[in-house]
Amino acid sequence: MTKSTSRVWRLLALLLAFTLIAAACGDDDDTNAGDDPAPVDDTDMDDDGDMATHDLEGRTVTVGVENAYLPFNYVPVGGTEGEGWDYDAWREICRIVNCVAEFVVAGWPDVIDQVAQGEIDTAADGISITDERKEIVAYSQAYMTVDQKFIKAVGDDRFNSADDVINGDALVGTQVGTTNFELADELVGGDRILAFDQFGLAIQALIQGDVDVVIIDDAAGQGYVGENADSVELIDDALQADPLGFIFPQDTDLIPAVDYAIDMMRDSGFLDEIGQIYFTDAFTVTYDDIEG
Repeated sequence: MTKSTSRVWRLLALLLAFTLIAAACGDDDDTNAGDDPAPVDDTDMDDDGDMATHDLEGRTVTVGVENAYLPFNYVPVGGTEGEGWDYDAWREICRIVNCVAEFVVAGWPDVIDQVAQGEIDTAADGISITDERKEIVAYSQAYMTVDQKFIKAVGDDRFNSADDVINGDALVGTQVGTTNFELADELVGGDRILAFDQFGLAIQALIQGDVDVVIIDDAAGQGYVGENADSVELIDDALQADPLGFIFPQDTDLIPAVDYAIDMMRDSGFLDEIGQIYFTDAFTVTYDDIEG
């Protein structure tokens, strides 16, 4: 795959932003999960320390995933087991706080209501933290922050900036029930939006010329670009920054343990490690490579 210099710098910038956000997330007040536990060095903990306080004693935690949202969650073609950032993160969370992650396939945006009603313990899926959603679900602390951006067809000189899209007549593709859809509606109006059940379908529509651009989180956008770098590319301009968190029922008792685990993953460098796997050119999985 040929990589342009600008694409390499975009990826380096994303990694730098991911590292800076990971370092700052422990102090983020934009959640309703209560006070975040202070980072703790697990090499110095004894049996009465924070690890014991947050021990879930082998409890099974059901985790909702779409299995259609690169690079967060997917099932490779011919496979039966899910893969992606969400899987790696939740397995590490459960290693730290002694639980068992049971991944449950749940459609978007229905998974939010399923969690709110207690049908699922939590959901991953790169969910933005918003005040509206806080009315029905609780959040962990933010584990990363992403920028919403437009993706266009490679070589489409009509759209070299976000303003070109917003001030023109571009038809914008996105996924229903997302903050991306809400932002698209705010920027261009509903008459210029074509919404899809999954982002993968929106990207395919872009490649086929059925929409002019797609609005998406840049972290997921890197996954969608993947080996399609000869077909689609991100427009550099950031439209809006969204913190991402795991969602829970309002009456959950899991958030302190999960927040503690997020702190531990940040301090150990684990979040940086999986960021290198899934949010760089090292990740080349496309929608042709996963089960639909």
